[in-house]
Amino acid sequence: MATHPAPRFPDGFLWGVSTSAHQIEGAVQLREPSVWDVFTAGPGRVKDGSTAAVACDHYHRYREDVALLADLGVDAYRFSVSWPRVNSPGGLDFYDRLVDALRAAGVRPVPTLFHWDLPAGLDWLERDTASRFARYVSVVADRLGDRVDKWITLNEPAEHTLLGHALGAHAPGGELLFDALPVAHHQLLAHGLAVRALRASGATDVGIANSHGPTWPASDGPADREAADLYDVLLNRLFADPVLTGRYPDGIGELMPGDVPADLKIIAEPLDWYGVNYYAPARVGAPRGAETGFGGLTLPAELPFSVRGIEDRPRTDSGWPVVPEGLTELLTGFRDRYGDRLPPIVITENGCAYDGLDDQDRITYLDGHVRALHRALEAGVDVRGYFVWSLLDNFEWAEGYARRFGLVHVDFATLERTPKASYRWFRDLLRRQGRRTR
Repeated sequence: MATHPAPRFPDGFLWGVSTSAHQIEGAVQLREPSVWDVFTAGPGRVKDGSTAAVACDHYHRYREDVALLADLGVDAYRFSVSWPRVNSPGGLDFYDRLVDALRAAGVRPVPTLFHWDLPAGLDWLERDTASRFARYVSVVADRLGDRVDKWITLNEPAEHTLLGHALGAHAPGGELLFDALPVAHHQLLAHGLAVRALRASGATDVGIANSHGPTWPASDGPADREAADLYDVLLNRLFADPVLTGRYPDGIGELMPGDVPADLKIIAEPLDWYGVNYYAPARVGAPRGAETGFGGLTLPAELPFSVRGIEDRPRTDSGWPVVPEGLTELLTGFRDRYGDRLPPIVITENGCAYDGLDDQDRITYLDGHVRALHRALEAGVDVRGYFVWSLLDNFEWAEGYARRFGLVHVDFATLERTPKASYRWFRDLLRRQGRRTR
């Protein structure tokens, strides 16, 4: 555990926590199904056999959770709006109530408009899904835009493409490998159309939440470096370059469907800030001709790279290496690569899975990453905010309830919330940054 106070961040720096609708809301009977409801109904798809039918029951207990946010002292709360709920009678009423409760508590609402819970029956392989998304965004913005001024279009299209459509580990369960590339393109197109819809509604503070991490070659050998470069293109540049530069990395654009040059003009609609979700670097080498394990996944042998372990590092309960300096490396690398095309950055997710109420390992993890973020600021990177993942223990996708990322413990039998040691640590950090609990 850190013994020295964290460094002071600039005035106006935004401190928050994040969640997502499918992972915490529950109340599935009050909305139409999503692809995740269909996926989790299949045998063996979630490791503990659970579903998000109840989850944290945030839908009914949101006032209790807003009180936790107020006591924590955060500036902002990043949540997601469920597209299936908005499609259901009265669904937007819930977000009306949530936004009003947040504002009354002095917490800035920051909605994410897509966090993987696509309505069942829609498919990102279909171009029309992007247009449907833009219409949904307009409906939400028209309803909430008088009280919401900071918006996120999509969360982690890279993971949704890779895990949900290429490898079959997440909903909707596609195992398309490289044939999943149209999913990436249509999500990016949906992002650009959503930016236009938000601008039309009067929004002036719009970003995206993309996941990124440094890619480290397994060796200096040409085969390992080539494999690492390809991995970096697929997991980082494929989702950053089009948004920030209006171009796909070399060799990618011709693999995408539709009128790509025209689509890229939409995808590259100017942003007010760029969201980064950071968890760990990846060490990547040449393919080994066999299946390999990575972060609980089994990667097929036919992939043109293999993901290797990062040794001599502590690991979270998810098996992910703890590498705070990777955040500094990532942010300074983004600054150097994109230059003036990079808007201010917000860390929209950073967190770790550890069990227990006295979660000193989480405190050490967060403290290290806050310090790494400050080093990026000292190096001249324009970073404007930091959101911890997550406020609550929740339904952690294909891991079910076995991985606990929350600052607040949730007893999933009784739904009782209990702040952990890391919650108190974060509250103290915010007080030292000049925030006051309410």
